Amino acid sequence: MSSAYQPSMLDLMAGPAPTLAPLSGVTRHRLTAGAWVDVLPGWLHGSDAVFETLLGIDWRAERRKMYDDVVDVPRLLRWFREGEPLPHPALTEARAALNAHYAEELGEEFVTAGMCLYRDGRDSVAWHGDTIGRSASQDTLVAIVSVGSPRTLALRPRAGGHETVRFPLGHGDLIVMGGSCQRTWEHAVPKTARAVGPRVSVQFRPRGVA
Repeated sequence: MSSAYQPSMLDLMAGPAPTLAPLSGVTRHRLTAGAWVDVLPGWLHGSDAVFETLLGIDWRAERRKMYDDVVDVPRLLRWFREGEPLPHPALTEARAALNAHYAEELGEEFVTAGMCLYRDGRDSVAWHGDTIGRSASQDTLVAIVSVGSPRTLALRPRAGGHETVRFPLGHGDLIVMGGSCQRTWEHAVPKTARAVGPRVSVQFRPRGVA
């Protein structure tokens, strides 16, 4: 584990067994054009145990074509398809809790889990929306549980004209992007020159969303 990583004091107090706080504690932030995000800091208590497990999974480095070159993806990736067991039981419980809480708004279930390992401040993800597999007018929910050192998740409207919204996420924090968020807003994890430890982002998505 990186020397820059600082365990959460809440995790140290919670003990080794991860637990979930009630989802009734989420705070909804209304954006524009029918988009919203729900945020619940420290939703996964004892997240350091989950984080240490995830550091040991079979992460994959990828390369992608960009213009006339092929470049390294600036983070490590792991995709858990529908039906594939998740690497820690707390994540299975988290997905079930999210499916129960957001059943009406979701209209379907979270079935896949994409994971990203941001090793340090040089790792990032560019501005994007999770719209693959959806029509131009179809909304969906994406839920992200972050473990490890906090990194900023930034959101901005695709049409511009609105200030960028930022959420520092780590140590078991939850953010759920809903409404038109994937269609009308973009999100990113920017690079940072600050000394930051590793972070794992676990993204729960419905079938067909990537």
